[in-house]
Amino acid sequence: MRIKYNAPTVLSFALLCAFILFLSRTFIPGLVENWFMVPGRDAFRTGNFNNWISIITHVMGHAHWAHLINNLTLILLIGPMLEESYGSVPLLIMMLVTALATGILNVLFFKSYLLGASGIVFMMILLSSFTNFSAGEIPLTFILVLILYLGVQIFSNSDGPDNISHFAHIIGGLCGSFFGFIRPPRRQKQ
Repeated sequence: MRIKYNAPTVLSFALLCAFILFLSRTFIPGLVENWFMVPGRDAFRTGNFNNWISIITHVMGHAHWAHLINNLTLILLIGPMLEESYGSVPLLIMMLVTALATGILNVLFFKSYLLGASGIVFMMILLSSFTNFSAGEIPLTFILVLILYLGVQIFSNSDGPDNISHFAHIIGGLCGSFFGFIRPPRRQKQ
């Protein structure tokens, strides 16, 4: 038996996230804060190149190892199945669109910084409900996941600040739902 690099988009993303956190914690202190964190509405500076880059790169930066492991556990669990169902490049595009959407909306509407891949996680969770999609049907699993995951985020957001971007979770979930409806998996159930 041999080890196979079975999901290049997901594995490359996971390894890159771990490498960035490793560098930030060892050789390049401040790396995450300077290049992988989207400033909020009041701190975003249009003339600052780092701010613009972080609108996409924030999904690769994490505050600490537990934060990274929590996100990567679900990404590594769900991501390979999605990459097989949708393809490597389409999944990468979905991840980039989700990063862009969460980054821009955070800059426009929130004062807090945004950091981490939880928007990607929620995109994948909702998108995974479409892997057994049949044309002309809405999977009940999608409806239940939508209610459970996004409902918890909406109600958690009303509990007060907790350093978790429930808004990014919601936007990520909505992105996954959107992608599931507009781009069915390659292997559709007949």
